[in-house]
Amino acid sequence: MSIPHDMQVIEIARPGAPEVLTPARRPVPAPGAGQILIRVAYAGINRPDVLQRQGGYAPPPGASELPGLECSGHVAAVGPGVTRWAVGDAVCALLPGGGYAEYVLTPADHALPVPEGLSLAEAACLPETCFTVWSNVVMRGGLQAGERFLVHGGSSGIGTTAIQIAVALGARVWATAGSDEKCAACERLGATAINYRAQDFVEILRAEGGAELILDMVAGDYVARNLKALADEGRLVFIAFLGGPKVTLNLAPVMTRRLTITGSTLRPQSDLAKARIADELRAHVWPMVTAGKLRPVMDAEFPLTDAAAAHAHMEAGEHIGKIVLRVAG
Repeated sequence: MSIPHDMQVIEIARPGAPEVLTPARRPVPAPGAGQILIRVAYAGINRPDVLQRQGGYAPPPGASELPGLECSGHVAAVGPGVTRWAVGDAVCALLPGGGYAEYVLTPADHALPVPEGLSLAEAACLPETCFTVWSNVVMRGGLQAGERFLVHGGSSGIGTTAIQIAVALGARVWATAGSDEKCAACERLGATAINYRAQDFVEILRAEGGAELILDMVAGDYVARNLKALADEGRLVFIAFLGGPKVTLNLAPVMTRRLTITGSTLRPQSDLAKARIADELRAHVWPMVTAGKLRPVMDAEFPLTDAAAAHAHMEAGEHIGKIVLRVAG
């Protein structure tokens, strides 16, 4: 595969609104030991990209400062010690950053094959959401067949993925969303939808006996309500705090009802931890994809040079599922 000297990228010129995303040219990086260079076909857009653009989510040390945490494409070069992949392989990958570019580096163990039957655009929607959902819902949250599971933001990329994985595992699923259209999308995936603008998820879950597991990306004033919605010995897992990271919390019900509160952020975790999650996905989630039990819900596709418009679309909050940037197609 012929590799050019430089490539088109999208830089964050300064913290700010979507228009600070600026096309630029940069040298194509060379893979180091254990890395692969991917010629990007599509890059997924995720909420952390927006936070980084706004100045609230700095890349970890050593990571590219360019936005973009997942992509699909083809292996363009492999670094020393890489035996899992060969030049030309179709992959999708979790990235430390840098996905808004024609080429990107990532640890070889953070890439997965494009599942049979999926387009490259669909494959670009899988890594960030699947790594996040599986590691928090299953590895950390311990979801089991037959349990009652509530996911907030059910029509988001994370939400649509969490619903499908939980249904495939045999859980009973509820999902909150903010419009009839979004609720209908959740219902089509197998969840009982709750329009949080008109319904109280606490009352609904308590009537069912409480949720054994809740996946929350809101925090803020949802924390106390989540605790009320849990069954005794239930688990609450945080993956974001769109409603604010600080709360005043009464610990008495946590203790008397033996509740578990936990959470995680993916990007700061070690390369080894992410490789272990990738192994879990390869063993458990990719078979769901090939069996048709999990399919990315796609909302919109923008050219790489329209990254600002893609971010504005995400921030408008009307999308259902994933937004991607078309880089090479």
